[in-house]
Amino acid sequence: MKISLKFFASVREALGTGQDSLELPQGAATVGAVREALVARGGAWAEALGQDRAVRMACDQVMCGPETAVADGAEVAFFPPVTGG
Repeated sequence: MKISLKFFASVREALGTGQDSLELPQGAATVGAVREALVARGGAWAEALGQDRAVRMACDQVMCGPETAVADGAEVAFFPPVTGG
C-alpha cells in the first residue's frame, strides 16, 4: 500500500522536505504505524516524529489519532501543535 505524506512548519524544516511517499510494510494500516515506519528511518526522522515529540496528524485532511486506518493512496500529514489568536 502506497501513501502520500505531507509535513508542515517545524516538522518540514527538521526533515528538509514538505512531502514524500511511503510504501507501507505488510500489516501497517494505521496513522500510528505510518509514524513508526518514518521514525524507523532514524536520524532527523526519528527526532522530528519520535513518540516524545508533540506532533499532530491528519489523514485525508481530517485531524486524527494514531489508531485511524489508512487506505491505499491516502494522504497523511504531520505538523506541530499550533496556537494563536
